[in-house]
Amino acid sequence: MPMMTRDVLLEMELEEDDEEDGDIGNVPASKRPLMAPPTLPSSLALENLEQTNVSGFGSLKSQQDFRTPEFEEFNGKPDSLYFNDGQRRIDFVLVYEDESRKETNKKGSNEKQRRKRQAYESNLICDGLQLEATRSLVDDKLVFVKVHAPWEVLCTYAEIMHIKLPLKPNDLKTRSSAFDNFNWFTKLLQVDESIIKPEQEFFTAPFEKNRMNDFYIQDRDTFFNPATRSRIVYFILSRIMYQVRDNVKKFGINKLVNSGIYKAAFPLHDCNFSTPSEDLSCPNERYLLYREWAHPRSIYKKQPLDLIRKYYGEKIGIYFAWLGYYTQMLLLAAIVGVACFLYGYFTEDNCTWSKEVCDPNIGGQIIMCPQCDDECPFWSLNVTCESSKKLCIFDSFGTLVFAVFMGVWVTLFLEFWKRRQAELEYEWDTVELQQEEQARPEYEARCTHVVINEITQEEERVPFTTWGKCIRVTLCASAVFFWILLIIASVIGIIVYRLSVFVIFSVNLRKISNGTDPIQKYVTPQMATSITASLISFIIIMILNTIYEKVAIMITNFELPRTQTDYENSLTMKMFLFQFVNYYSSCFYIAFFKGKFVGYPGDPVYWLGKYRNEECDPGGCLLELTTQLIIIMGGKAIWNNIQEVLLPWVMNVFGRCRTVSGAEKITPRWEQDYHLQPMGKLGLFYEYLEMIIQFGFVTLFVASFPLAPLLALVNNILEIRVDAWKLTTQYRRMVPEKAQDIGAWQPIMQGIAILAVVTNVGRELSSRAVRSASPSGNLLPQKYPDTQGHDHCIHIRHDPPPGVLLVLLHPAIWGPPRLLNGRIHQHKPLHLQYCRLQKRSQGKPIRWV
Repeated sequence: MPMMTRDVLLEMELEEDDEEDGDIGNVPASKRPLMAPPTLPSSLALENLEQTNVSGFGSLKSQQDFRTPEFEEFNGKPDSLYFNDGQRRIDFVLVYEDESRKETNKKGSNEKQRRKRQAYESNLICDGLQLEATRSLVDDKLVFVKVHAPWEVLCTYAEIMHIKLPLKPNDLKTRSSAFDNFNWFTKLLQVDESIIKPEQEFFTAPFEKNRMNDFYIQDRDTFFNPATRSRIVYFILSRIMYQVRDNVKKFGINKLVNSGIYKAAFPLHDCNFSTPSEDLSCPNERYLLYREWAHPRSIYKKQPLDLIRKYYGEKIGIYFAWLGYYTQMLLLAAIVGVACFLYGYFTEDNCTWSKEVCDPNIGGQIIMCPQCDDECPFWSLNVTCESSKKLCIFDSFGTLVFAVFMGVWVTLFLEFWKRRQAELEYEWDTVELQQEEQARPEYEARCTHVVINEITQEEERVPFTTWGKCIRVTLCASAVFFWILLIIASVIGIIVYRLSVFVIFSVNLRKISNGTDPIQKYVTPQMATSITASLISFIIIMILNTIYEKVAIMITNFELPRTQTDYENSLTMKMFLFQFVNYYSSCFYIAFFKGKFVGYPGDPVYWLGKYRNEECDPGGCLLELTTQLIIIMGGKAIWNNIQEVLLPWVMNVFGRCRTVSGAEKITPRWEQDYHLQPMGKLGLFYEYLEMIIQFGFVTLFVASFPLAPLLALVNNILEIRVDAWKLTTQYRRMVPEKAQDIGAWQPIMQGIAILAVVTNVGRELSSRAVRSASPSGNLLPQKYPDTQGHDHCIHIRHDPPPGVLLVLLHPAIWGPPRLLNGRIHQHKPLHLQYCRLQKRSQGKPIRWV
């Protein structure tokens, strides 16, 4: 094919272009998403915007170069989801500022942006989409471009995307469960079926145009539901090119939004959340979700997961299904935790060693060595009387029982969630999703190297060679390792602060002590140091989080994963590894290292040759660990609510006050949605991250704070409704996405579960074994050097292998439920029948990928 000049618009329809560009990923060149379907007109891409003359198309300044959307006046129907003709449904909305009405001196830049946008919209029209533009009623600079996908385009891309669509209604009867006898109780928590009707089940298969008659098409307007239509249109918008410059292709709505050419791009909500639509054809799903899911009066009801999945997609649905299941399981852990806490509280007066510490004749007669070298005095053991009493609440026999219980609980939760997830995969038809998922457009655009597929022995394009991939992985791993070292450095800084400020508190608190102030009973040097260090640690955690989030996204973009699932899993592992070290490092230091290397009386150990190593309270570091957990968990919950609830609400109120002046105006649905907040590129990623961090606190250090499951339960009950409220009232509608499971979060939780056995069961058993195995039944050793080694030996002897519980319980629990297995076996004959029909038709097999 002859080389084009730099000012020539690119033809993308011709077959010789397919041969030159080759395949992108595993999609044939004739059907790859960056190309227009062969039956549609050719599409265009700008090259060298500085040129004013384009060969074969005249001047770029002329509107004849591009196919532009028609401008229409608003028809006065604020609830309408259709073009002005009332027939074509709005599947997506693009928003931009008209450059001709901007008050700016950058005319050249505005002209470039205008021509890029015109080229992009022209390519959308050439690709078969239909556009209609309307000016804003509030701000005449804003233009809303409404996008509609006609039937032919939907069918073409449904086949490219391997979207599963209904073959026939599922008329197979489900077997009754033994738990059906308790329906009288569960109905109290269920959503009223007269309000939210159950979804009809269908047998499905990947759509193919040449087998269209086999699909359950009763009405072309409803065969593709709104969520599927939005998915298809977004798939097209993400892959349409608008510029080719120096042989580099620029494409996709995301780049255009990031560069400011478009202000926003989003699908529409179907109605107002507070009132149903006046349009009788509107399903009012947003209104139903707000009324039966997000409203505070529905806080006791089960979530309408099927409607959530239908309206927002499987990815949102699986998140709320997991969060709801996790919250239900927390109920049992919270009950046991409260019982163990109450046991410790009511048996506090029976704690022998606390009585001895507080007794003036015992603890008052024991003189302790100074805790620092210069200014610290000798002190009596009964000074720690109040802290020892509080410690008895958390360090009781009930705590040991609770630690063992949580080891079993976390295993049961993970295994039962796998069963529930398998049910959702079948019900939501995502069993074969990984084979159906398309490559990301960013990946496709970088596929320039040709390799031989080891399985198919065919040529395919990849973005880089094996050596290039190794270099990228090495650089990414080095960057992550560097940031982890940075966190460890911050933890060391906090330790230095603890060592230095402890001396100051010890001296100052002793000077101002008058023996009558009751606060001085509780504000000890250890407590003051612990609280201030925890607050500083929390501030550092928040600052590092903000910085690393951007760094992790940059690293993952450089890594260039193939599919969206691969991208999210890679980002998830990087973010969690960082967050794990960031949030838990200080807790691990207090739980396992503080006070373990202080030396002996007369022979203390110094850190950095200057600071004397920290010592725990005579009763141990458990109370300090509890303080650390309360500050981090409480501060994190408050900060997240400010970020997730208060800020979006304030910004939405401010936006409405700024744009609406004078009398109230009737604004269309697309303009109302534009003034809502965007959800963000990563969707609910940060919601997952927040809950997994909480899951770690609940399981890893729960022996130090038995009330953690109760606090997590209350937080999650509110979190579900707050997240629902945000999605339905404060945020634009997200593009519906498919998801088979919770992704990389599942193995992360399994790793936390194994580690939790070590931090809880092992720690509790070993500390009590040391007491029982000591010569006189107490913690007084015969020789100082033997104490630490004896502790380690007992720990190794009594600590069960971390994976024992998982290994024992996994075979007994894991496996799809019997009812689900029966339904899958009932479903197979229809699949086989459809395959046989497909083979008879032109010898072309059905694609179950």
